[in-house]
Amino acid sequence: MSRVGKKPITIPSGVNVTINKAELEVKGPKGILKTPVPSGVEFKMEDGTLVAERANDDLAALHGLARALANNAVVGVTEGFTKDLDLVGVGYKAEVQGKKIVFALGYSHPVEYALPEGIDAKAERKPAKTSINQYQLTLTLSGIDKQLLGQVAAELNRLRKPDAYKGKGVRYSDKVYRLKPGKTGK
Repeated sequence: MSRVGKKPITIPSGVNVTINKAELEVKGPKGILKTPVPSGVEFKMEDGTLVAERANDDLAALHGLARALANNAVVGVTEGFTKDLDLVGVGYKAEVQGKKIVFALGYSHPVEYALPEGIDAKAERKPAKTSINQYQLTLTLSGIDKQLLGQVAAELNRLRKPDAYKGKGVRYSDKVYRLKPGKTGK
């Protein structure tokens, strides 16, 4: 049984949901998102809530997935999503120039990353909140599509993976990194 799939999704005021056989279209104050609906799962509107129903018990996993995707679409068009990345390391910088980010990550050349449509970035200096005692740059990504936002954050993280010994690199702000001891083994 899918416990997630059984939960109803409350639709806030100002959000319109159009139910089609293959997809849901969610319109809200921040934009429009389309979410695929797997076959065997269908959505119904009941008293201002959206309810997912499945054809049989073999589709329990898809039932929960479809409901979670629909909920992410509703939250995305009303509130939006944000993800924070920290650039930790001496000389590591990022500069947002319109729809692209230019990084200095210790390579011999600057690294440019073009932001996809629907994702915005903001760079600001914040004092260190990790075990590494240095100032770092925090890159805040925001958008309405949770999947696209996570994909962009993963691609930026891959530009310079955090070092296991000093922790330098592009790091997720909410993730705890354990550093390895050096040769001294202290």
